[in-house]
Amino acid sequence: MIVVALCYALAACQDSSGPEPFKPTLDEAICAPTAGPFSSTITNPYFPAAVGNQWVLDGTDQGKAVNLQITSLNATEVVAGVTTRVVEERETVDGELLEVSRNFFAQTQDGTVCYYGEDVDIYSGGVVTSHDGQWRAGVGGASPGILMPANPAPGQAFVQEIAPGVAQDRVEIIAAGESVTVPFGTFTSTIRFRETTPLEPGVKSTKVYVQSLGPIVDDEVRLTGKTP
Repeated sequence: MIVVALCYALAACQDSSGPEPFKPTLDEAICAPTAGPFSSTITNPYFPAAVGNQWVLDGTDQGKAVNLQITSLNATEVVAGVTTRVVEERETVDGELLEVSRNFFAQTQDGTVCYYGEDVDIYSGGVVTSHDGQWRAGVGGASPGILMPANPAPGQAFVQEIAPGVAQDRVEIIAAGESVTVPFGTFTSTIRFRETTPLEPGVKSTKVYVQSLGPIVDDEVRLTGKTP
């Protein structure tokens, strides 16, 4: 939790935070349900989500301890006719569960990881209070986007989520090969994402991925553990 052939929503093509429009360079049509075959085995080197893989990221936000666990589950989900891998994210703040999402990913033959949606549970006081941000390709005008290109490189821009009015994340790859240090180690085979969305003009998010490892930075949290 990102090209637009027809600009599914006008806002998805315009960066409201500045005068320059968002200019996708990759076409998400590669992820269309009719563009298969797809695999639920995710082997992209920057997001190697083999069943059982888990990334643990920790940090602080406004003085509160944040923990994010990303786990590739031994589970699949059929979305828009495509069998996808379920990858769960669990986020806690100061030890209290905040959000659990079940993300649906499929991989193309060239190695592109496609994003087919997510089920979201938002918690407060230990109970589910909403499903904000939930979407599925094929429902309510939503369609799959690109989570990770087959060969990510600086200058690429693409749409990750295409759910008008619900989730419209967009990515620009702004750097590669940086030396990035996190509690888990120092890495140089990196790519850096800058994420924006027209639903929150002016807000930018940063993610860093490492070849053969996966995510190591997600805004305020940094990789502290990886299994296996």
